[in-house]
Amino acid sequence: MAATHWEFDVDQEDPEVIVAEVIAELEGRDSTDLPPVYDTIDHLIQTLFSDPPDPKAQAVIQFSYEGYRINLDQDGHATFMEIAGSE
Repeated sequence: MAATHWEFDVDQEDPEVIVAEVIAELEGRDSTDLPPVYDTIDHLIQTLFSDPPDPKAQAVIQFSYEGYRINLDQDGHATFMEIAGSE
């Protein structure tokens, strides 16, 4: 399956909310029906975006959520790839 790419403004948007909204859109669901992203990845997303490392670090968080493999980088680029066989 093809990856879905998304960009967001790290200074204006909450990445945890963006992740839930993108998954909801991909699945045709309401984001409020999804479990909190925080329950899956804990505080790592908040840490990456509230106190980001030097841009040279090119920090990336990769995790699974609701049947998708998600990569978030510190610049606000996100990739969502459906995990085969997860329904």
